Amino acid sequence: MALTNKEVIESFYSAFARHDPEAMAALYHDEVEFSDPVFETLKGEQARNMWRMLIERGKETLSIKFSNVQATETNGTANWTADYLFSSTGNMVHNVVSASFEFKDGKIIRHADYFSFWKWSRQALGTAGLLLGWTPFLKKKISEQAKKGLEKYSKSKV
Repeated sequence: MALTNKEVIESFYSAFARHDPEAMAALYHDEVEFSDPVFETLKGEQARNMWRMLIERGKETLSIKFSNVQATETNGTANWTADYLFSSTGNMVHNVVSASFEFKDGKIIRHADYFSFWKWSRQALGTAGLLLGWTPFLKKKISEQAKKGLEKYSKSKV
């Protein structure tokens, strides 16, 4: 029996909370498009590999909670939080995220996460984030580093 769209979202975040990126990936449509303030836009296997990488790197400290899951036949939303150690600086991060989803063939075809980059950067980067986290310069630099890290991770898994 097929999952409802609400159950798809709940299954996605339940898999995230138990650090199971393959279960998360299975809920993504082959043509999935993911976006957020750090990675910007990722498609298909890039999006799946992002979750694999984040879970692999954060297993020791990553804690996920989700709430307010809502869905219709075509769209859905959820709120979630991630608590983890940002490995580059050793700083703890508490990221509060709002997510939106679109569905196709019983799977997630579009997933967008929204959070304050400045609030995230203050926690992850400390003083640099506090002073520069609101600037397009820092956001671009962090996005480029994240994409390079994902590209390196993806190549190592081939």
